[in-house]
Amino acid sequence: MNKPQPPNQINIKIDENVGEGTYANFFVITNSASEFIMDFGRILPGLPDARIYSRVICTPQHAKQFLNLLQKNIESFESQYGEIKVQGVPENKPIGFKA
Repeated sequence: MNKPQPPNQINIKIDENVGEGTYANFFVITNSASEFIMDFGRILPGLPDARIYSRVICTPQHAKQFLNLLQKNIESFESQYGEIKVQGVPENKPIGFKA
């Protein structure tokens, strides 16, 4: 006998090749009034060009949902493992001249 699924439950299936993932260290995001385009790629030392390996296109609403989910996951990660440091970004240190 099949049990009915609870409402709003989604079964997720992932292809084996997709499940292996693709490493990215280069990102480009562009948008129009109706969509966001997120390109994920790699740039390697000594090579002049970055190569895009994946492109995700979504609505502005889905882009904002993605932003919120990513923010929540980063906050959870940092609460467990500590702050993620980003090279080249000052750590809230004052810059410039003081009066």
